[in-house]
Amino acid sequence: MTVSSCIFSNSTMELNDGNLQTLTEFMRKTLDPDPSVRRPAEKFLESVEGNQNYPILLLTLLEKSQDNVIRVCAAVTFKNYIKRNWRIIEDEPNKISDPDRTTIKANIVNLMLSSPEQIQKQLSDAISIIGREDFPLKWPDLLTEMVTRFQSGDFHIINGVLRTAHSLFKRYRHEFKSNELWLEIKLVLDTFANPLTELFKATIELCQTHATDINALKILFSSLTLISKLFYSLNFQDLPEFFEDNMETWMSNFHNLLTLDNKLLQTDDEEEAGLLELLKSQICDNAALYAQKYDEEFQPYLPRFVTAIWNLLVSTGQEVKYDLLVSNAIQFLASVCERPHYKHLFEDQNTLTSICEKVIVPNMEFRSADEEAFEDNSEEYIRRDLEGSDIDTRRRAACDLVRGLCKFFEGPVTAIFSGYVNSMLGEYAKNPRMNWKHKDAAIYLVTSLASKAQTAKHGITQANELVNLTEFFVNHILTDLKSPNVNEFPVLKSDAIKYVMIFRSQLPKEQLLQAVPLLVAHLQAESTVEHTYAAHALERLFTMRGPNNSTLSHDANLL
Repeated sequence: MTVSSCIFSNSTMELNDGNLQTLTEFMRKTLDPDPSVRRPAEKFLESVEGNQNYPILLLTLLEKSQDNVIRVCAAVTFKNYIKRNWRIIEDEPNKISDPDRTTIKANIVNLMLSSPEQIQKQLSDAISIIGREDFPLKWPDLLTEMVTRFQSGDFHIINGVLRTAHSLFKRYRHEFKSNELWLEIKLVLDTFANPLTELFKATIELCQTHATDINALKILFSSLTLISKLFYSLNFQDLPEFFEDNMETWMSNFHNLLTLDNKLLQTDDEEEAGLLELLKSQICDNAALYAQKYDEEFQPYLPRFVTAIWNLLVSTGQEVKYDLLVSNAIQFLASVCERPHYKHLFEDQNTLTSICEKVIVPNMEFRSADEEAFEDNSEEYIRRDLEGSDIDTRRRAACDLVRGLCKFFEGPVTAIFSGYVNSMLGEYAKNPRMNWKHKDAAIYLVTSLASKAQTAKHGITQANELVNLTEFFVNHILTDLKSPNVNEFPVLKSDAIKYVMIFRSQLPKEQLLQAVPLLVAHLQAESTVEHTYAAHALERLFTMRGPNNSTLSHDANLL
């Protein structure tokens, strides 16, 4: 054992300069690229983390060290230590001593709020981990301590509080209803709802005061985005009385922010969403939550939100940075159009045509970003497209809007889209090499239009009877499957394979049998997406059961 490790050999570590120096040395070694230096240091720190005062030494180090790299390293180490050890498991020894738990909770909020942002985020995560276990019963003063910091006027501190509150409260979006949960949310609302509302109003006023100061606006818009996220979490389980009473304040300001366009906040980056896009995306989410769950109370505000979000959609570009905003805005329209008492907003033929032409069709297009993902990031593309993790994509949102509109307007919507599908296929026929993306959009549109109910086991189980799936298969899908060059137009081939896979319960057996050898040929395709889809489709087809419990593989004489 080294001399330095002897200092840590007792079950209690002294809070002194010697131990802080020793801890610094080991922290530095954990950053060494040489595994023979790094691993022993990591092992040693793991071996002493059960000692009393170890977490307090870490907090002291991240507060007092002059080396910023060591401070960040100590913050990350502390967060991971809390993640591994804070939870008390019945019939197992307590991994953190009670005095250390008390000291951590007494100091961590203040330390988090006075630290630089990089360290603040780590400590904020640690607070939310502790809060999940201890708040409110074992940490009753946490919220009060945080809320008082709203009065500081320092937005570095305020954003630290908001970030921590967001990580504490976002679980309300996923928790099952229970008396315990209701009591906790009530306590949070009693302490937090009014100060949050006052902060919201004050921050909006400051945005107007500092409308020409880009640095101030960046901080203030970060605050508004966090406040909007907290609004969503606190309103998710039920409509709290406080927010119902203050709906005018929140909704009027949300509406104003949706229509705001400050040139200073616009970014040149085409990939990454800016602060304005992030805030508007969250507001669309908040409006959709109210439209879905609290429609009666939200009704007076709904028409102006529909107008604002519609204007947003028709004026927003195709750049990737707008994807989340456009997706959330379309999801808002989708949540509104499928509710009976909002039906009148959409029943005019011109309105439906306009939605189809200006919102749905443009957002079903296969963009260069999608093409890049198809070619260079095939695993992510498959995960999004085939496995349903495309919840935030424009295409998925547009597809959901089609289904929402079809709930009450299936006939008119199908008629409008049939025109678009025919037009796209006509463009493709003129010049397939140049216009293949038109056919891709047409197939996606038909799929969206035809799909009414779906299961993983059977694919589409209920289809729009106004769409002739068999005719579309024969005229437009089979040609791509039969093409002798499996490497030509890989996106269209993948579309065709996916069509067979998802409509397998709707297509006649003869056509499925016809597709099997064609799918086998596509297993040789160079495109990862194409041959993966082919394998997936064959697996789905071969596990289908017929009327006499027979399988398609048996009928195809392949097994």
